[in-house]
Amino acid sequence: MTVSVNKQDRKAVPVFLSVLGLLLLCGIFFASSLAATMQGNCADCHTMHNSQNNVPMNYDNSTTPNESLTRASCFGCHAQGGASPTVTVGSSVIPQVMHSSPVSLAAGNFGYITGMAGSGASDSKGHNIADLTGTDSVLYAPPGGIVNVGGPSHVLGNTVNTTTLTCAGNNGCHGYRHYGSGGDTTYLVKGVTGAHHKNVDGQLLQATEPGNSYRFLMAVKGLESPDWQENPSSSNHNEYYALPAPIQLGCTSPAVKCHEGPGGLTQPPDGTMSQFCATCHGNFHTLTTTESDGVGAVAASPFIRHPTDLSLPVTGEYAAYTVYNINAPVARLAVPAVSSSVVTPGSDAVMCLSCHMAHASNYPDMLRWDYDTMIAGNAGAAAGTGCFVCHSSKD
Repeated sequence: MTVSVNKQDRKAVPVFLSVLGLLLLCGIFFASSLAATMQGNCADCHTMHNSQNNVPMNYDNSTTPNESLTRASCFGCHAQGGASPTVTVGSSVIPQVMHSSPVSLAAGNFGYITGMAGSGASDSKGHNIADLTGTDSVLYAPPGGIVNVGGPSHVLGNTVNTTTLTCAGNNGCHGYRHYGSGGDTTYLVKGVTGAHHKNVDGQLLQATEPGNSYRFLMAVKGLESPDWQENPSSSNHNEYYALPAPIQLGCTSPAVKCHEGPGGLTQPPDGTMSQFCATCHGNFHTLTTTESDGVGAVAASPFIRHPTDLSLPVTGEYAAYTVYNINAPVARLAVPAVSSSVVTPGSDAVMCLSCHMAHASNYPDMLRWDYDTMIAGNAGAAAGTGCFVCHSSKD
């Protein structure tokens, strides 16, 4: 029984775990969609010596032991390439980030990149995770002008580009980034070690370590939908945290907020989702004093790039957005204890995920909708969708 991703053929579909392997691997991951903390037999995920009766204990039959004594990687549980956005074995439910279903979880589906799902393969549809979807043939560096994550004041200055992206760790999104001073780029070991065991569900206000941060995104605050937003609605969805106005970010001046946290870790200084994205895509999410970078010098129109971490104006076309739309979600200035269908202009804010998916979507640039159908003034089929959810008078 194996889990295989063909690194030479980026369109290849991972071979599924056998039923027995899946039972062993996933049996302890989630007792239910409401209780995500790990529980069960340690041997289902860990092995002491990677050998039992002279047979390797890894689920891919590899004879090379894994760090942290684990029996599989992130892909083995969360990117099985099946036909459903979740995998259920007994009472265990495991969210999938790569599958062929037209239904995606909140962050999207890497299968759109490879053509496993959607209208056809395209590198522009999402983040290319090197060992999962292959090397991006369109881009090298993250759009937005930042290649060295965190800037020159970081101890490591680790270069992140589209050929080195991983799920977690220094070159990924989940868990610790810039871990320590040794330049360790592994994504399973230092990035998310212990996070599943320390996982906190629901309203996440502390965000002091991966386990109590939103979806293991270090220092990000929010409210996690208990079903990973498998069945989203205006009243059942994730809740995100934002600021009422964007700030200037950087690590070269004491007058601005820096992405360098304790121990040189890369993290959002205020815990917002948009600041998190700005750790790589800085020009799209920060104020600036020049015309070439950022969204503008002040948090007011006219902007040179679409702002995020900005409350919707209480007047004009924006005042019509009062019912939460899952295809153009907003963020809150305080993380709520439960999700709400009410949108409050003047308070609730636009963020990066208002327009984009985090992993991948079926549209170019990871957009939540087809940008080509956003045609102002024609009151066509796209009226009230996409851009026009906020810009309600322009369709």
